Amino acid sequence: MLLYQPSNGYCYNSDTHFLHNFISENLKKFKNIKGNLLDIGSGSGILGLLVARDYDRLKLNQCEIQDAFQELSYKNAQCNKIETFLYKGSFLDLEFDKFFDICVSNPPFYHSSVIKSENENIKIARYNDSLPLKQFIKKVSNILKDGGKFFFCYDVKQLDDIIVYLKEYKLNIESLQFVHPKKHKDATLVLVYARKNSKSLLNVLKPLVVFENEDFTQEVQEIYKKSSTHSIKVEI
Repeated sequence: MLLYQPSNGYCYNSDTHFLHNFISENLKKFKNIKGNLLDIGSGSGILGLLVARDYDRLKLNQCEIQDAFQELSYKNAQCNKIETFLYKGSFLDLEFDKFFDICVSNPPFYHSSVIKSENENIKIARYNDSLPLKQFIKKVSNILKDGGKFFFCYDVKQLDDIIVYLKEYKLNIESLQFVHPKKHKDATLVLVYARKNSKSLLNVLKPLVVFENEDFTQEVQEIYKKSSTHSIKVEI
């Protein structure tokens, strides 16, 4: 998959590849994946495009607040011959004309107290000021169909809030996976799969370890191979 990315702004990173793999692993048990897919905060479009590529009966929708990334989301969809409908604006302010079967997102999750980048589009893409966790989860619940699936990644330090808010808005966690930079390092990222009004018990997948010495682990290499992306940097 060919993806245009900004040379002077936020670029997708390994989190998105890990989330794509997590989505694929959790969807294996379903035989007929179809309906409307929404990528929230699509950026250059990578996550939604990868999922839509893998499941061609899904209709891709993208939501993006920044003008420059709106253009990249649409351009990358065209480049990879995947049809999409792009919602332009803040996810929290938009009124959607449909309910969704699957929502996916690599949202801005760094806490507002963290020292911020001076680059404005990097600020919006990384820090949760414009998309606070509680409002994010509430809005997803409002636009998901009953039984709809929600996949996202987040800062593991905020897992207690994630659990509380998902439960409050009737989203039952069905699967978690923790991402560790190295085998003996604490987890830094959590991958979450929740389902609206589900009663299923939680499944915790084995941890994903990113590095062994200074090289990617074999598992991470396989994840990148599965994604199979190639980036081209452009000015925005």
